[in-house]
Amino acid sequence: MIKKDTQGVTFAKGFTAAGVKAGIKKSGNLDVAVIYTKTQAVVAGTFTQNKVAAAPVYVSKEVVATGTAHAIVANAGCANACTGQQGLDDAHKMAQIAADELGVNADDVIVGSTGVIGVNLPMDKLEAGIKDAVANLSADGSGNAGRAIITTDTHSKSVTCEFELSGKTVRMGAIAKGSGMIRPNMATMLCYITTDIAIDQALLQKAVSGCVEKSFNMISVDGDMSTNDMVIVLANGEANNAKITEENADYQIFFDKLMMLCTELAKQIAADGEGASKFLTINVKGAKSFADAKTVGMAIANSPLVKTAFFGEDPNWGRVICAVGYSGADMVPEKTVVKFGGITIFANGTGATYDEKALAHVMKEKDIVIDIELNMGQEDATVWSCDLSYEYVKINGEYHT
Repeated sequence: MIKKDTQGVTFAKGFTAAGVKAGIKKSGNLDVAVIYTKTQAVVAGTFTQNKVAAAPVYVSKEVVATGTAHAIVANAGCANACTGQQGLDDAHKMAQIAADELGVNADDVIVGSTGVIGVNLPMDKLEAGIKDAVANLSADGSGNAGRAIITTDTHSKSVTCEFELSGKTVRMGAIAKGSGMIRPNMATMLCYITTDIAIDQALLQKAVSGCVEKSFNMISVDGDMSTNDMVIVLANGEANNAKITEENADYQIFFDKLMMLCTELAKQIAADGEGASKFLTINVKGAKSFADAKTVGMAIANSPLVKTAFFGEDPNWGRVICAVGYSGADMVPEKTVVKFGGITIFANGTGATYDEKALAHVMKEKDIVIDIELNMGQEDATVWSCDLSYEYVKINGEYHT
C-alpha cells in the first residue's frame, strides 16, 4: 500500500535527510535539501528531454553513469539553467561541497535545482546551506527536505511503501515537487526516491525507466516541458533481501510497487497544478496502440479550451471531441464515445441526450473523470491533468518578479 506521509525518503533503512533555509528563495522559506546514505547505493535516473537542459541535469547524468551514489543535494529558488560554463562549474562545486562535508566522492553526489531560469546560483548562500543541511541530517528530516525543494507548489509531495521479498521487509519512500511547467516526458519536477532493496543497477534503471513512462510521462498541467526535471532512485541494499540480478518474481514485485509509488506522485503533481481547482483523469480506451491512446489523452490535457471549460464548470464536450480529432491518432467520430463522470455526452458522431442536472453535479466536483472510448483496438492509456484558472495566469505572470 502506498501511504502519504512525512517519512518520505527516510522511511527506507539507512537514509537521512535535511532541509534548511539558505536565503535563495525570495520568500525566505526552506530552500536547500540533502539526502544521504552511508551505505553506497546503486543509482538510476531519468531526465528532461528538453534540449535546453540545466547544468545540474548534465552533472547528475554523469553520476548516474557511474552506477553509484551516496547523496542528493538540491536547491529551490534558482534553476541554474542557461547559465553556460559558470553554471556547470557551480553544479560541480555544489556536488563537491556536499561530498567534502559527507566524506564521499563528488561523483557520488546527485545535484538538482529548480526555480528561475537564467540566474546564477548564489554560491556563498548555497555553500552555507549545504553545510547546514549536512549538519542537520536526521531520520526525521524528510519533511523539511521535501519543503525545501518546492517552488509554486501548495505542498510537498511525500509517499512511502513497504512490502515483502522472500521473507525480507523492503521499504521505499519519496519526495517530489512539481506544479507548473508540467507536461509529458518529464516536467518542472524533481522526484527523489530511496529504497533499501538490493538490486542490480541495470535492472534498477530498467524499472525506473519503465515506471516513469507510464506515470510521470502521463501528466500535463500546462503543456510546457522544463529544463531541470529528474527522477532519481537510490537503492542501498540494507533490506538484505536476496539481491535481484534478473527479471524474476522479486523484480516484478518491486517493479509493481515502484509503479504504484510513481503513479501516486504523478497524480499528486497534476492535482497540485498552479492555480488548479479541478483534477482531471483522462481514460482513453480501445485505441489501436498505446501511442495513439496517449496522444489522444495528451491532446485533451493540453488543450487550453478544454482546461478553461472545466475551470468554468462548462460541460463543453465539443472542445473535447475536437481535441480527439486533431490529435493525430486513428479515430472515427461515429465509433467514439465521450463520457464525463460516467455520463455519455457524445456518441454516434453527435451529442447524446443526458441528464443536465446530473452532469452539472459532475462538473462541480473537484475530481472529474473523462472517458474516451475510441473502439478502434485494444490499447488503453490514462493521462492526469488539471484545469486552467485565473490564478494560473497570475502566478506565471508574476513568477520572475
